[in-house]
Amino acid sequence: MAWRGCVLCRQLRDVYRAVAPVTVTTATISRIRYAERRFLHVGERATLTKAFSARDVATFAELTGDLNPIHLDPVYAETTSFERPIVHGMLINGLISAVLGTKMPGSGCILLYQEIHFPAPLYVGEEVLAEAEVKKMKMSFALISVSCSVKDKVVMKGEVMVMVPEKQRR
Repeated sequence: MAWRGCVLCRQLRDVYRAVAPVTVTTATISRIRYAERRFLHVGERATLTKAFSARDVATFAELTGDLNPIHLDPVYAETTSFERPIVHGMLINGLISAVLGTKMPGSGCILLYQEIHFPAPLYVGEEVLAEAEVKKMKMSFALISVSCSVKDKVVMKGEVMVMVPEKQRR
């Protein structure tokens, strides 16, 4: 199969070769393309909401070793521009992992790449909405736009590339 065209196609080719170095036949491609239309499609969306408690943040800090006082110490946080403790960015990003692994595409989803930004802080106790939307499909890969927000305030945004689970490609 010839890989031509957009940058995304070339990136997918490279990822596909690294993850699944197999011979791809026309029949395989046809089967995968049929599965893409049936199970995961451009425009498909999924969401999840959560409010992180101080205990959630402390547990994450203990598990990862990220004991930065901006996350854990209200007295210290008052001296910063944030004025109160903020949730770890990677804990927020965990919501995206939860959306992808439980809702879309679901069990067996493999995260291959992500690019994320944190334009605003998420404070302990704020309810955040995590959203994912399929932007492009190419064979067994999906490019997904992701964001986390509190009302109109975006606290995380970016894109991820995932490998669609085998069970959804048949």
